[in-house]
Amino acid sequence: MAETEQPQLYLISPPEMDLAQFPDVLARVLDAHPIACVRLALDTRDEDRLARAADALREVTHARDVALVINDNVALAERLGLDGVHLTLPGSVRDARKALGPDAIVGAFCSGSRHDGLSAGEAGADYVAFGPVQGKSPEDDDFAEAELFQWWSEVIEIPVIAEGNLDRAQITALAPYTDFFGIGAEIWGADDPAAALTALLADL
Repeated sequence: MAETEQPQLYLISPPEMDLAQFPDVLARVLDAHPIACVRLALDTRDEDRLARAADALREVTHARDVALVINDNVALAERLGLDGVHLTLPGSVRDARKALGPDAIVGAFCSGSRHDGLSAGEAGADYVAFGPVQGKSPEDDDFAEAELFQWWSEVIEIPVIAEGNLDRAQITALAPYTDFFGIGAEIWGADDPAAALTALLADL
């Protein structure tokens, strides 16, 4: 996942999916847009469900030379030969790197914490993700500030992902300061997620 001038796209799967339909939906999005990585983010700890989903998505992603990582499950990433793991607890980066080796993708979600991001980077993370980029309501102040992305882009070389509650205005504002946009819930509820992604990126 190399840095470029224009932010790349990083897709986050829905927390629930119908494996009879979602792989085809994902394929249409990947065929319509250049995607750097897909994250399997099912809201379950059921190893069988996760493995079946990972196998189905890997068939789609690897046919298009797109990396596939899974939330948190280092053992399953290793067993299924996935490209890496996305950690929602950044303190486990070092252990994941040791288990998966130097070539695997190890990323860490760090909410809005500069300290957690720096610690994850020092522990060997390939990227850090900050978010959500705005609150769900005007009263919600639990989000990663734009200044964090600006500071990170100026000071730190480790790639950064902006994710969570993205809209066209946020994408335009953060494009100069982020390496990837992590997009998921913003498009999966649409009748045509590929078209929804096109619309979301219209101002870039």
